[in-house]
Amino acid sequence: MASLYLDPALSEADAAAGRVRITGDEARHAISVARVRVGERLAVGDGAGLIVEGTVAAVADGALELDPELVRREEPAIPELWLAQALAKGDRDELAVQAATELGVAGVIPWQAERSVSRWEGVKAQRGEERWRSIVREASKQSVRAWVPRVEPVATVSQLAALGGAVLVLEPTASAPLTGFDPAGQERITLVVGPEGGVSPAELERLAAAGAQPVRLGSEILRTSTAGPAALAVLNARLGRW
Repeated sequence: MASLYLDPALSEADAAAGRVRITGDEARHAISVARVRVGERLAVGDGAGLIVEGTVAAVADGALELDPELVRREEPAIPELWLAQALAKGDRDELAVQAATELGVAGVIPWQAERSVSRWEGVKAQRGEERWRSIVREASKQSVRAWVPRVEPVATVSQLAALGGAVLVLEPTASAPLTGFDPAGQERITLVVGPEGGVSPAELERLAAAGAQPVRLGSEILRTSTAGPAALAVLNARLGRW
């Protein structure tokens, strides 16, 4: 599989014109870090469903030129799978976001949970969201994804409770297993993952009152960095995507 580079301005018209040009940071990384040379096969995407694959025809003046050989456009997968990931200490929330991107998540929501040790406020919230956007972008390139997941602003439990579609709260004490959830007919499914200390009773009550369903993943207690990706794997299998 060809390495993927991203250019939001890419269009099918570029490919039809017979030459795709990659400039800016992506080109500098390809030339200076990845040491891409003429004749190598690459892919470039717009992050919104379009990917063009081809062979590098020229490397000059900090830019790459690609001769298109294959153009494909992917529609968004339905139902959309979303991850509401509680902020966690260290890099555990970031590990969850990275893995979720590789597993096909449509979007991620930073959640300021009651028991989150990490707190995003003011400038820190802006920087945190920018960091997550960088993570989903790089993970999308690594996994050659046609769609880069969306990153929403940091949310409260009330905002999670107001989400549309099916909301599944990963809770080790839940009576219903995730494998018992039927995703058929859903437009959107949001998985809610708590921090290291878990989802608080008050948060569970607030989410349940809004129609969210508590579900469990086996008998083991998973880390906050593991639970979301594990649940996404289950849903991908149930939906026939794997």
